[in-house]
Amino acid sequence: MGPSAAARGAFKWAAATPDPWDAPQAVREGGCGAWRGARTGMQQAEPGADGAVFGFLTAVDSPQHGLFGGYLVVDALGRPLEFHCTAPVKVSRAQQILYGPTLHGHLHGQQIGGALLAESKATPAVVLTDHDAMLHVRPHTKLPLAFVQPLAGESADGFDVGASHVTPHASDAAVESTIRDRLMNLANAVDLREPFERIRAAIEEAQRH
Repeated sequence: MGPSAAARGAFKWAAATPDPWDAPQAVREGGCGAWRGARTGMQQAEPGADGAVFGFLTAVDSPQHGLFGGYLVVDALGRPLEFHCTAPVKVSRAQQILYGPTLHGHLHGQQIGGALLAESKATPAVVLTDHDAMLHVRPHTKLPLAFVQPLAGESADGFDVGASHVTPHASDAAVESTIRDRLMNLANAVDLREPFERIRAAIEEAQRH
């Protein structure tokens, strides 16, 4: 006997469709909220002289709405090129039980992180995240991925950039020196953890509208 309609409905994921926002226009409708008529007052930012751009990927858990994903792409001076976010995803108790320890890999890695990276038109030199569950996105992208956290003493893995410690994903260990060099240049313009605050602020602001 197949599963009942009620059982199938309990297991269905809420949609996590990326909602794009181009920095100069800053007009977004639906998705994780709406920016109605907001404008940056700036022309489109440009990549660095070597063409390098950088991605910042994180998740914001709202007790009221659910889990949002946000992805910001910046140029070599830290200016926004692209912003994408997902509609909120709510995990049911049935999903928690049935996915078990594989939940974060599916939810953060594929359902949210993978969808956001696939939506972007940019090809960043590296994608940074400050949310460890987002490291599960690496099997779903060819882009180098690294975890960023505040300095907390010496570490056997990774490297320090300004006030941040960066640990490349194990799959990207061979390109660690390239990642370090690119991020050293970016850190001359912006703290590596600051763009994550922009993402959180944008999502929090969107929830008010």
